[in-house]
Amino acid sequence: MIRALILSVLVTFGAAYVVQAQSEDAPETPEIADVEPPMTMPMMAAIVSALDPEALVSPRGMRFSIGNVPVTIIADAGANRMRILVPIASATGLSDEDLMRMMQANFDTALDARYAVAQDRLWSVYIHPLAELKRQQFVSAVAQTVTLARNYGGSYASGGVVFGGGDSGALYRELLDKSEDI
Repeated sequence: MIRALILSVLVTFGAAYVVQAQSEDAPETPEIADVEPPMTMPMMAAIVSALDPEALVSPRGMRFSIGNVPVTIIADAGANRMRILVPIASATGLSDEDLMRMMQANFDTALDARYAVAQDRLWSVYIHPLAELKRQQFVSAVAQTVTLARNYGGSYASGGVVFGGGDSGALYRELLDKSEDI
């Protein structure tokens, strides 16, 4: 059941956040996120195993796939950090224009995932304190990181939400205007 829910969120919403509406008249109740225990590697492994039963899990990380996209998660409970990594392409030959577009996307369309360069590779990454990470955030983080990698060279977005105030909206309008001339 959890696998179906997670896959539904990943497929249907991509990396968009799931927002729970609450009536103003309804009495306040504690949010699930308020009572969740701290995130641990075994908790993440259970979620990942629901997404990909063939996931490779070790005490400090895991490797799995969403569709054909390889995902690596590394974590250090002692440092209270976790990182989701999705390789995109070689960083060799990235143009100034590519780098600028990725930095623009990091501001307004990448949301919580980010483009990064390390070890001569272009990555989609998500970095967060481990213990404070909530289940819904983790599922969203995986979806955003995979979606951002898939959208490299296109919309450069990690989902359907655009933060705004950046350059991407104008770039999208410009592309739309050009396509109307065809």
